[in-house]
Amino acid sequence: MLQILSIKGSINFLRHAVVISSLSALLVIGSIVSLATQGINWGLDFTGGTVVELEFSLPADLNELRAKLNSPEADGAVVQNFGASTDVLVRLPVREGVKSDTQVEAVLSVAKSIDSNVIQKRVEFVGPQVGKELSEQGGLAVLVALICILVYVSFRFEWRLALGSVAALAHDVTVTLGVFSVLQLEFDLTVLAGLLTVVGYSLNDTIVVYDRIRENFLKMRKGSPEDVVNTSITQTMSRTIITTATTLVVVIALFVKGGSMIHGFATALLMGIFVGTYSSIYVASFLAIKLGINREHMLPVEIEKEGADQESVMP
Repeated sequence: MLQILSIKGSINFLRHAVVISSLSALLVIGSIVSLATQGINWGLDFTGGTVVELEFSLPADLNELRAKLNSPEADGAVVQNFGASTDVLVRLPVREGVKSDTQVEAVLSVAKSIDSNVIQKRVEFVGPQVGKELSEQGGLAVLVALICILVYVSFRFEWRLALGSVAALAHDVTVTLGVFSVLQLEFDLTVLAGLLTVVGYSLNDTIVVYDRIRENFLKMRKGSPEDVVNTSITQTMSRTIITTATTLVVVIALFVKGGSMIHGFATALLMGIFVGTYSSIYVASFLAIKLGINREHMLPVEIEKEGADQESVMP
């Protein structure tokens, strides 16, 4: 006999589902418009260029350094602190007809005019062809990840739940990319790694909720699909809060103290964790309800044994 669960005490998460889902739809549309009009601020990992790391004897004045980097060789240079206030990272885009060594010499000359004791710690060069290949491979990595996830959830869940989980993943990736596009934050390989991490994190949260929904559809004889979903989300909420809170502690620490090199990675994770947590409820679960999920869809398919009809008519 199936256990009958009580729906008393469950939180009505879906009460605001229409409003929040509409807001999510606006965010997705806004992200797509921004990506189509403004595009993404690709980092040197994808566009190619030269990176020069300098160490000053005193805290560097970034505004002064930017103002003096006005030569044709250093045009378009991006200057930022790299960890300590005395460490500076200068990113130089590829200039047609200008060698990387010439750009480095121009930067070092300007830096020595500000601080004669400046030290050149590191120089890295990424060619435009390598950057193009990285951008293509990065986009392919995200696409392959989404396709593999689609295949996985298609086998694991009923198609209405599978479609909801894929929609939630697409929502999370699109909104996160939209934030980087609107704010024109630099998108480099660390951000791409953060984006792939967001895909895995969001899918994990959705699968936990979906497993409980599937179990409760089989156990709860009374109640509408909305009641089953609300009960399932309530039962998994403590796990979601603990997981999200512990993850945020680490990510916020990386965001605040991690330095400029992983700032984009931490930003992508912060956005992805926030968006991925609520999309499991107001995108994945709500879409499954709108697609008509019910208890009958969760029941195992009965397979008739060969010869069953003949046996049933025998005296």
